[in-house]
Formats: sequence, C-alpha cells, structure tokens
Amino acid sequence: MIVVRNLRTGAGQCSRAFKISRNIIMAKSSFHTTSCNKAEFRDLLQKAKNVVVLTGAGASAESGIPTFRGSGGLWRTFRAQDLATLEAFRRNPSLVWEFYSYRREVVLTKQPNKAHYAIAELQKKFGEQDRNVAVITQNIDGLHQAAGTKEVIELHGALFKTRCTVCGHVTENRNSPIVPALAGKGAPDPDAQDAKIPEKDLPRCVQPNCGQLARPHVVWFGENLDYNVLKATNNALEKCDMCLLVGTSSVVYPAAGFAPMLAARGVPVAEFNMEETTCTGEFRCINLFIYLMSLCHFSVKNPLLRNSF
Repeated sequence: MIVVRNLRTGAGQCSRAFKISRNIIMAKSSFHTTSCNKAEFRDLLQKAKNVVVLTGAGASAESGIPTFRGSGGLWRTFRAQDLATLEAFRRNPSLVWEFYSYRREVVLTKQPNKAHYAIAELQKKFGEQDRNVAVITQNIDGLHQAAGTKEVIELHGALFKTRCTVCGHVTENRNSPIVPALAGKGAPDPDAQDAKIPEKDLPRCVQPNCGQLARPHVVWFGENLDYNVLKATNNALEKCDMCLLVGTSSVVYPAAGFAPMLAARGVPVAEFNMEETTCTGEFRCINLFIYLMSLCHFSVKNPLLRNSF
C-alpha cells in the first residue's frame, strides 16, 4: 500500500535556519492520510512537473558509507559531534583532519548504489520530458554526482571540497591522500594515536597570496547552512509539486521541516526507508522505492530490497 499524507491545517513557526525566507514554514498540526495503489502513485508521478528528492544517510548505506551515528558510531573514541565542530577544529586541526581524511579515503573506495542510479535516471527521464527533478541531499559523499545526478543541492557541504579559514575560497580536491602528511593517517582504531601533524602540513588554501589553513567544506554542528544553498533549496521547494524522502531520518533540521511544509501546501509526500523514522505513519509508502526503481528499469537483486515485497 502507498500512503500519501497531506497536512490539513495551519499554524507553524519559521525554521531558524531559514530566516532568509518567510516561505519556509515548519508546520505543526494534524495530518490527513490518503491511501492509494501503485497505479495511482504512478499517475501522481507522471503528472508531477517539479519533483524534489530529499536524501539522507540511508540512501548511501548500501554503498557501505559509515554514518557515525548511534551507539556504535564512533571514530576511535570520539563521536562525530565531538569532532565536527569549529571549536574542535580550532583546538586540534590535526585530529579533525585525520577524521575527515579517513572518511574521504573510505568514500573513495565506494560506488553509487541502485538508489543513486535510480534517482539519476529519474532526473534524466524527467529532463527529457521538459520536467524537473531537484535532488537535495544531507549527505556529503558525492555519490549522487558519481551516479550522474546533475546540480545536486548539498545541504551539509561536500567531503571532497575544502574552504579557506581566512579568505573563504572553496576548492574541490579528490587527492588521495589530500596532503602527503595525512598518508596512512586517520585509522579508526580506538588505540590509534593522534598524528599531531603540524599546521603547516595540513591542507592549505590554493589561492595566490593566501595559503592559509583550509578546513573541510562541510556544515559542522552549531553552524548555519550556506546562504546560496538555502536559496537554491528554497527555489526548489517553492516549485515542488511532489516530494520523495529517501533514506532520511527526518530528525535533522532544517531538512526535517521540508516535508511538513510541502504537505501543508497539499503536495504529495512519499517516504522510502528500510527502517521506521519520525515520519513513518506521517508519510509512508511501502515498497515504493522498489517500484520507482522498476520504473527506471533497474533490476532489484539486493536481498534487503527483495524481502520488502
């Protein structure tokens, strides 16, 4: 069964991260549930002109990307939130760069999975019909782009970009290792020792006459999202007439507020997850992603997906 939920009534509050736009509302009220079958969902999808696909860590899980969330989500003895802060970087840039160097090296060994390819194919098919699929991701791994998706809106930044801590210049960098001093560093073993790399040997700004310390171009805890990213997100949501949630826990804001805001406008919202989330029972579409993949002509051989039939 496919369940599409639309928000019935009113009041909400402005999302803190979206103060630049009065059009982004986190609605907080009761939901009305409507059930439909796959044929009806296909009809909704075929009628849609501007689909927004919002993805989270679950979309990359089958590719083997660690999330560093939950009770076992440690790197050495650190939680991600212990290292993914500006304060941690200022205190020990070597340690933080070891953590992100490890993550970069892991992702460089991974490939997009069928979820990434299905989304890319959906975008391609829509484009051929003068329709649009905007992909907004909370992931920083770049696997959507590797699968062929164009103009991905990366809410939380990109693992393979650096940003100067002084001039703000952003540079794409897929070198392995990112700098020689990080070669062989970043082992996740709890007994591994901090490499204590001198700051001069860490990634630096490549701009002429700068050369200052660079940081990962990601959004850390306590930081605001990039203005241009928010603007692109706002534009996509304003035009959206159908929303697909793929592998997102629906607990991290501002992304967790997108679906209620769209539903408040009467936009159909569908959830694709292997596990229950805070949206389950609010936006629930069983087997829907398998169906979407079949529309994109992808065979489903993964046991987890096959067992969902």
